[in-house]
Amino acid sequence: MSDLGYLTFIKHNAPFLATGALLSFLSSFGQTFFISIFGGEIRQSYGLTNGEWGVIYMIGTGASAAVMVFAGGLADRFRVRQLGITVVLLLGLSCLLMAFNPIASALPFVVFFLRFFGQGMTTHVATVAMARWFVATRGRALAVAAMGFMLGEATLPLLMVWLKSYVDWHLIWIGCALFCVAMAPVLYRFLRLERTPQSVADEDQSTGLFGKHWTRADALRHPLFWAMAPAVMSFSGFGTAFWFHQVHFAEIKGWSHLALVAVFPLGTITLFASTILFGWLVDRLGAVRLLPFYLIPYVVAFILHWYAPSLGWTALAIILMGAAGGGQATLLNACWAEFFGTLHLGSIKAATTALMVLGSALGPGVSGWLIDRGVGFEVQMLGYAATFAIAALLLLYPVAVAKRSAASA
Repeated sequence: MSDLGYLTFIKHNAPFLATGALLSFLSSFGQTFFISIFGGEIRQSYGLTNGEWGVIYMIGTGASAAVMVFAGGLADRFRVRQLGITVVLLLGLSCLLMAFNPIASALPFVVFFLRFFGQGMTTHVATVAMARWFVATRGRALAVAAMGFMLGEATLPLLMVWLKSYVDWHLIWIGCALFCVAMAPVLYRFLRLERTPQSVADEDQSTGLFGKHWTRADALRHPLFWAMAPAVMSFSGFGTAFWFHQVHFAEIKGWSHLALVAVFPLGTITLFASTILFGWLVDRLGAVRLLPFYLIPYVVAFILHWYAPSLGWTALAIILMGAAGGGQATLLNACWAEFFGTLHLGSIKAATTALMVLGSALGPGVSGWLIDRGVGFEVQMLGYAATFAIAALLLLYPVAVAKRSAASA
């Protein structure tokens, strides 16, 4: 199976891979790159500054991170057919809340539901399913599933910015809700022959480091988990800050918002190629060997965002962000399974997803607060680049632990 080409692999596993890709695409409605498209309209409608909107976003997203720690373990107990469809329907309801919410004080709750059911649970169910259903081809399965997110990132910003010039933004959110409802029966059809979850059959589980099935408590007590935490949080946090303040970034650079989002597909194309490459390399070399290197393009990208005298430089930075994104989409999710095994993967992955969501809460909030206090968003980019460099160095520790595990075996 591990020697199958991508096309043959996709053909043989189409329903399961399509499930992961569709869930990843639907998570777009709760992702920052999508919500931030409406940042200008939201601030104007509710009379908010950049900092106030950032704090609201931080509160709602932070709360969703806290709940993820407990709710993520549901992936160990329920089939994707049950949990995935329920989450998607609740995501649709969250889109309706954004469309019909009349008051600013309710925005933290709206953001909470969008982030929890979108970025949090929908993504979580997709990645846990891929890591469980596939072992020898785990890297490629995660890569294919991530293509749904890439499709959303490539098409939705331009489409939404264009639609906003013709349709009231509230109606767009209603359309998103209807789309979620329409996709529920599609998911059910994909999974009508769903393979038995590995959580039901312990003998099918993969062990982690040192040949044991790690529990979430085991993982949280080990320094390895926390050595990876800065990479998880900084990638989501400061990457989210860039997407969240994209309207502000375009303004301070002197570009139109439409001109800025027009270069985003370049990053998505790179992300597609990078994800395919990383997925193939994970299956050939293992995720651990590649771990310390994937953040390096992000370091360079944010230095370029700071410098960028023209849109061309920012386009190059977006391309580099896409190159690093392929590693984030495949390496980390494969590493959790390689490090800790798959028996308790749902609850362990819930903790990592909570860290990711927490990072994406802090990024917009802190960056917005700094903007309101006169710390330019461009200057902040240099601090972000330094954080990525430190996080990359910390990833050398998990590699060392993995080598010790291999030696002891």
